[in-house]
Amino acid sequence: MPRRPERGLFIAGTSTEVGKTFVAALIARSLRAQGHRVGVYKPVASGCRTNRAVLVSDDAVRLAEAADCLDDLEDVCPQRFAAPLAPYIAARAEGKQIDEDLLLQGIEVWSDRCDIVLVEGAGGLMSPITDQVYNATLAGELGYPLVIVAPNELGVINQALQTLITAKAVGEDLPVAAVILNNLHEATDPSCQSNLRELKSHCSPVSVYEVARDATELSGVTDWYALAGSC
Repeated sequence: MPRRPERGLFIAGTSTEVGKTFVAALIARSLRAQGHRVGVYKPVASGCRTNRAVLVSDDAVRLAEAADCLDDLEDVCPQRFAAPLAPYIAARAEGKQIDEDLLLQGIEVWSDRCDIVLVEGAGGLMSPITDQVYNATLAGELGYPLVIVAPNELGVINQALQTLITAKAVGEDLPVAAVILNNLHEATDPSCQSNLRELKSHCSPVSVYEVARDATELSGVTDWYALAGSC
């Protein structure tokens, strides 16, 4: 087991492109406003852009800005690949492979730098990082409670419940700190008006919160540090 920060949250999505980075950045800013030192860790990223011959993850940059640790960008995301594909497929496209040991060991640099670390996964819980490792595998090995980000759209109730079932069924029976209903876009269907209410009903006892489009803070959650617990 790697030497890692005692307290943390693992940010997972019901799928890809649901706003995990946006929510994680809001949590990071909230924690900093409360006086906590925040670490951010994105173990692997694909779809990266090239800047002066260096691959850059824009998600990692956003996380680092929110946590005020831009100087540590290499430590925020140590494994980066260009193709917008599943990480292990993107790595193969470059004639490389994911370093499975580094997925866990990469978090060690944050053990003495922060009071709490936010880890952003790649896609949903069952999205593969390598042939053998899924986001759920990594989350279970790190041991941090999950924050599940779900888009406010038709079908989100099914997506969120499937993710909660997966969290309970896979590996370590992953604890869930909260579900965040994220308004990524303008409301386009009637379900957007009822999804929060229905999620609160069906996801109980897990707490469900909603974040507005272009929000600058997460309302309803006053103490992310306490929700993170310790492992």
